[in-house]
Amino acid sequence: MNKYKPETICVQGGYTPGNGEARQIPIVQSTTFKYDTGEDMGKLFDLEASGYFYTRLQNPTNDAVAAKICALEGGAAAMLTSSGQAANFFAMFNLAGCGDHIVASSSIYGGTFNLISVTMARMGIDVTFVSPDCTDEELNAAFRDNTKLLFGETIANPALTVLDIEQFARAAHAHGVPLIVDNTFATPVNCRPLAWGADIVTHSTTKYMDGHGVAVGGAIVDGGKFDWMAHKEKFPGLCTPDESYHGITYAEKFGMGGAFITKCTTQLMRDFGSIQSPQHAFYLNMGLESLHVRMARHCENGQRVAEFLQSHPKVAQVHYCGLPGDAYHARAEKYLPHGSCGVVSFELTGGREAASVFMNSLRLAAIETHVADARTCCLNPASTTHRQMTDEQLKAAGVPAGLVRMSCGLENADDLIADIAQALEKVK
Repeated sequence: MNKYKPETICVQGGYTPGNGEARQIPIVQSTTFKYDTGEDMGKLFDLEASGYFYTRLQNPTNDAVAAKICALEGGAAAMLTSSGQAANFFAMFNLAGCGDHIVASSSIYGGTFNLISVTMARMGIDVTFVSPDCTDEELNAAFRDNTKLLFGETIANPALTVLDIEQFARAAHAHGVPLIVDNTFATPVNCRPLAWGADIVTHSTTKYMDGHGVAVGGAIVDGGKFDWMAHKEKFPGLCTPDESYHGITYAEKFGMGGAFITKCTTQLMRDFGSIQSPQHAFYLNMGLESLHVRMARHCENGQRVAEFLQSHPKVAQVHYCGLPGDAYHARAEKYLPHGSCGVVSFELTGGREAASVFMNSLRLAAIETHVADARTCCLNPASTTHRQMTDEQLKAAGVPAGLVRMSCGLENADDLIADIAQALEKVK
């Protein structure tokens, strides 16, 4: 499927029915799978044969949808998880453990910031945050001998900074570690980080990939090009025998294209069990079939709304890389030439109080913690998704207290603008 265009992969990737088989991906709603002999099942446990024995590790429905996402990103292997948070945690914890260090962009989703800075820190994993606009010197200075990965977001949620993927990839590879990029907001329709040097891509499939607010989920895609054995002293989990799984050395047995996802499945999914349900995977696939159509409309509406807000006297600043005057416009033209996303962040002249009045006055757009949906929604991140962060951390993440994040849905742009205009009239 990788030879086809993204639009075709969205519709037909991941699953090809045989003669007389179901045209849509079947939902294999079963926790277990039957085998004729213990020897047959033993081969699965030894990773000597392909197949399924327990849905906590793998399921045919999930694998078909993961294969579609893998093809869309141009990767070598992929897996689904129960959420985007699980995907990011698995992707990082698959490489870093107690006593290790990671480098991450400071401009990332608040939940991921907390995951790295608090929860993973309690596991003994240290972190250095860097600005997405850091110089090469500043970025390289953040690495240590025990650094295991570099992490960033293609389009940060909600600051909407655009990552210089090539710059971050160069730095990661110079220090012998992979670059992990969360591509949730851009989706592979608008950006494929692997093509720009990233090694692993994650997604909260709950957002644009699902697109209808019905199924929480996540995905991890391995590009299959990072040579683990060339840096085996850094990655013993991949390059030395795993005594918890029959002494398998993943990098030797499965190579660059399969080691990362196989270890993530047989070790982390086995122990943490953050599997996406087959039912949710089915819903996700339905969303993926129209992803290429929906993203174009989201971007169109986002651009229209951003242009309107930019000219309004009660709006202090608009963050949207589609605007020529935006700080990330040039970077977006390079990495996101066909559009970025439908999310627009803006600051009102009246700060947090004005943001509250504005949101409470909206009639069409709903106040929700969700984002990247068919329906327009908004929130004030400082008082919701990022409320665990200090003012200093908020500033570093590009999320001032009065910032409003509006996710433009698929409605008529004129109706959205009219709703925004009447709400702004209520702001003093």
